[in-house]
Amino acid sequence: MRNSQMDFYQGRIITLNIVTTPREDHQMEMVVEVEAERMEAAKRRAARKISEKAKIPGFRPGKAPYDIVLRFYGEGPIVEEAVELLVDEVYPAALKELNIEPGGMGQLENVESLEPPKFKFVVPLQPSVDLGDYSLVRYPYEWQAPGDSEVDEEIQNLRRMYASTETVEREIVEGDYVSLDLVGRKAKAADDAEALVERKGFAIVVRGEEKESEFPFPGFSKKLLGLKTGEGKNLSHKYAKDFDDEKLAGQNVAFEVTIKTVRGVNMPELDDEFAKKTGLGETVEQLRVRMHENIQRESQDKYDDDYFAAVIDKIKEGATIKYPPQVITHESEHVMEDLKRRLSQQGMDIATYFKVRETTEEKFLEEEAKPVAQKRLERGLIMDELARVEKVELKEEEVGQEFQQAWTNLVMYDQEFAKRTNNGKKAPKDLVDAVVMDAANRLTTRKVLDRLKLIATGQAGEAAPAEEKPAKKAKKAKAESAPEAEGQTEASAAEKPAKKKSSKKAAE
Repeated sequence: MRNSQMDFYQGRIITLNIVTTPREDHQMEMVVEVEAERMEAAKRRAARKISEKAKIPGFRPGKAPYDIVLRFYGEGPIVEEAVELLVDEVYPAALKELNIEPGGMGQLENVESLEPPKFKFVVPLQPSVDLGDYSLVRYPYEWQAPGDSEVDEEIQNLRRMYASTETVEREIVEGDYVSLDLVGRKAKAADDAEALVERKGFAIVVRGEEKESEFPFPGFSKKLLGLKTGEGKNLSHKYAKDFDDEKLAGQNVAFEVTIKTVRGVNMPELDDEFAKKTGLGETVEQLRVRMHENIQRESQDKYDDDYFAAVIDKIKEGATIKYPPQVITHESEHVMEDLKRRLSQQGMDIATYFKVRETTEEKFLEEEAKPVAQKRLERGLIMDELARVEKVELKEEEVGQEFQQAWTNLVMYDQEFAKRTNNGKKAPKDLVDAVVMDAANRLTTRKVLDRLKLIATGQAGEAAPAEEKPAKKAKKAKAESAPEAEGQTEASAAEKPAKKKSSKKAAE
């Protein structure tokens, strides 16, 4: 496509001759040509800019004539600076002329000529999503509420929390509290090899059944039955590649266990006095009701996470999603930052992690981080598009209520947040904006998932979205009752492309 237009940029009229070519990676090549006079003017401004930073005998900074600067520094530095100045004008002017909002930072691919000035840019486009016939996707919602047995089990766990214990000299039986030393190394590693797991005085409750959440692996405590204080045991476990603890994921680990102490448990009676002591009710019946509510909420939350991930994946099968490579790179960086943060919390740095995993950062990024980033990105894009086509709207009062709840929780449970806001009395603008955005995003997500559930279970029918109003974007949502933010300012940044060092020279 060729476009020859006049564009007004920062007080200067620029004539643009634009040729665009789409690329298969959801980017666009954009060749922009301007009149030769613009290059000459840019060289004059470049020389003035150079003279402002340089010391030229007999002239104050910025006052040396063009010919003098040319004599001192030569044409190369002037042309290089002129290209920088001209590119910073041409790129945003061309985007404005084509009415393109880029999906990331563009790049100056090449300076194709200087006479006339002609620049080749690569512009990443905004991601696009075609959901296909998503309204035909079906997936049954089959969550079942926990029964009495699950409630009984949790009440037993609660009784254990309030139980008294006493040291015993006998074999370990179910229900005992055991203190042990635990060392886990990669299977067949030398005795002095770095430990993947090391706990001194690690306390556990010995269970007769396997629990998914049990550390260091399900069924671990069951393997201690029959041991006595001072005795040890060697165990091994193969961890799944997607195990939550990155140090152990995919590893075959050999454990050395040494029993330090065994304490028998004296369980409290399950009566109204016990219920009052827990703070969860005045009677045993009230305690059971509260425990059932908690278990049900946790159970349904977990089921919903898996359910909606499966529904979104089914929608993705029929969808067409396009995005430039920069988006995946950016999302992969987030994945790596998340990994580093989690490892830091576990007392491990990223270099040690790669050593333990016998991999490199480049290999991990390509084989593990990028697939995670791609899944996260595509699910997010599908959710955003669903919010748009289903016309999900946010009311200011809804966002305000969500904001107030989030703000209160942060003040109560986040010490750093409470300190910075003086226990919620101060409202720095950056914090207000962040909490409002988070509140709006949570509301939007909930509404999209509610709609998605109706569609997937074939119940959408009369609950179809209204057509008369456009969808509101979360980033524009406001909290009606948000605290007045301090230091409110507006800022804008000009679109500038990244430059390749090799593109400073004109193509010959």
